[in-house]
Amino acid sequence: MILSGQEIRGRMGGDIVIEPYAEERLNPNSYNLTLHNELMVYEELVLDMAKANRVRRVEIPEEGLVLGPNQLYLGRTVERTTTHNLVPQIEGRSSVGRLGLFVHVTAGFGDVGFSGFWTLEMFAVQPVRIYPGVPICQIFYHEIKGEITEYASKYQHNRDIQPSLLFEEIRPEQEGDPQLPLNFGIERPRATT
Repeated sequence: MILSGQEIRGRMGGDIVIEPYAEERLNPNSYNLTLHNELMVYEELVLDMAKANRVRRVEIPEEGLVLGPNQLYLGRTVERTTTHNLVPQIEGRSSVGRLGLFVHVTAGFGDVGFSGFWTLEMFAVQPVRIYPGVPICQIFYHEIKGEITEYASKYQHNRDIQPSLLFEEIRPEQEGDPQLPLNFGIERPRATT
């Protein structure tokens, strides 16, 4: 079940924290989050899941910034949210999607207990000009049934845009041997001599 706007308002300061909060951004069953004035782009031609990839920062000036196609941009919300006893989810706004800007390409579900800024994976179908502070996406809340274990992983309490930290989950089977495959939790047969 998704919470109504009135229910979101009623749970503010308890199960839901949105800072800063503006009443005019409350919708019938969601709340609009706004775009921070900074983006991050990867500098690598080929991204590697098993390592930290180089990134650079790009400021979005008041007069706007044109995003080009075929480039992943990481942004973040101005708002910091905290959610207890509910599952937060973010989606791009339809008005933004109609301009060909995918705001949250994947992983829209948050976890119960998540506290931090939302990193946005943005991709433009064609060149589109964006602006800092624009209402870019919406957050909504699902009720959850069953025993709750709150989120306490690598993106918790972030203070900035978060590039992928998947490399923290991937470890070589044996340090220093480039011939060995990465360990993804799959048992591999051992070589015999």
